[in-house]
Amino acid sequence: MTTEPLNWIKSSYSGSNGGSCIEWAPKHAAATGEVWVRDSKNPDGPHLTLTADAFAGLVAFAKSQD
Repeated sequence: MTTEPLNWIKSSYSGSNGGSCIEWAPKHAAATGEVWVRDSKNPDGPHLTLTADAFAGLVAFAKSQD
C-alpha cells in the first residue's frame, strides 16, 4: 500500500508574526474523518487528532478571538 505525504494547510487564523501557527491536513480528514492539527513551527513534532465536531469547535473558538 502506497501512502502519499500529507498535504498540510496553514490556518488562515495563524498569525503572520511567527507566533501561533497551526496547520491541518484536509485530505486526511476527508479520507478518514480524523482531523489532524499540528504546530507549523514543529512539523516533525506531534499532532492532535480531532473529530470533525471538535475541529469545528476549535475553528469557532478561533473566530471568536478576533
